[in-house]
Amino acid sequence: MAAERLAVASAADAAGLAAAVRELVAPRGEVAAAVAEIVAAVRRDGDAALREYVERFDAVGGAPLRVTGEELDAALAGPARTAGLEVAIANVGAVAEAGVGADTEVRLPQGQRVVLREVPVRRAAIYVPGGRNPYPSTVVMGVVTARAAGVEEVVVCAPGAHPVILAAAALCGTDEVLRMGGAQAVAALAYGTETIRRADVIAGPGSLYVQEAKRLVAADAGIDGFYGPSDLLVLAASGARGDLVAADLLAQAEHGDGTIVGAVSDDARLLESIGAHVDRAGAGEAAAVLVSAPDTEAALAFAEAFAPEHLELVGDAAEALAPRVRSAGCVFVGAASAVAFGDYVAGSNHALPTGGAARFASGLSARTFRRRMSEVHVGAAAGALAAAGAPIARAEGFPGHAASMEVRENGRAHAQDG
Repeated sequence: MAAERLAVASAADAAGLAAAVRELVAPRGEVAAAVAEIVAAVRRDGDAALREYVERFDAVGGAPLRVTGEELDAALAGPARTAGLEVAIANVGAVAEAGVGADTEVRLPQGQRVVLREVPVRRAAIYVPGGRNPYPSTVVMGVVTARAAGVEEVVVCAPGAHPVILAAAALCGTDEVLRMGGAQAVAALAYGTETIRRADVIAGPGSLYVQEAKRLVAADAGIDGFYGPSDLLVLAASGARGDLVAADLLAQAEHGDGTIVGAVSDDARLLESIGAHVDRAGAGEAAAVLVSAPDTEAALAFAEAFAPEHLELVGDAAEALAPRVRSAGCVFVGAASAVAFGDYVAGSNHALPTGGAARFASGLSARTFRRRMSEVHVGAAAGALAAAGAPIARAEGFPGHAASMEVRENGRAHAQDG
């Protein structure tokens, strides 16, 4: 399929064109009712429903849900293609650890202090999609990041239990691998069954059924995000090589149906070069677009409105825009920075917001598996704070709140009951 040629007339037109490009791919199917039925059944009937759905959809042939240590050892010792995973594990771990925040203490004028704390959840589940090909990189991105966050127990959902996935799970030090997938796996991890302990956070990509199940359980378990088809936008400027840009677009197009790949530039000859390479090879089932812009400002406005999962900035003028980007899942700067490096070994995480969600959502990181909370020490500040807080409470119709503060004035919090 040839790339579609479009134009953004000015920065003011960027939002409309970005929305039109999103509409080039057909909406995904409707699965809400089917997923709701599965989630409700597993929540209600536990293992009985889980096993029924696992046998129906995962075809495990009666194998136990838990992968044994012997199976993991065999996968690690076998011919699985684990070369390079050690590099990925080290780099992803280093970046993830850098994102772990330290506690901060704030001392306030009235005398109280508030400690801002970050604490890891206790148990996290990483969903690794099954399907046509195994994705050991997803194991690395999820398990290593959770470990860096300080999670005590990390479990992997591995529908199909492919040896490459098992080997990656063993390399990453996964505590438990479960031979199950789909909405039934998400439900079991969100609510627990007789044999599956619930997880505090469920993370990772998956089918439309998996994403809908995550949406349904989001009030009962932490969810990293909702991942749809992939997309890549390259903002290219004079000096970029059309063949390299095209190579990256074609690489991302391998994700197939629903994927959007595109380039935006104010250099017409560069766009022609990119288009010639893309058209010659064909983008397959992906939607490919080439967007002509009058200048780099309009190109950046289009990129910000499109809010791509992956944004490449190539060419001096484009690369200089990096500090101004706000709406992208991950930004790859320079001709050498192919998105594929980020998918595997660069150290950044490849679980990123899709469908334009980069306007407000972030990629998978250590913070996905950590909670923020405040620890408050009022002490001698009670009197001053009561004088300020009690009138507010009464104005809101909560006299008990006011009394709860005022009873602690003048150090009375430590006095014995009369």
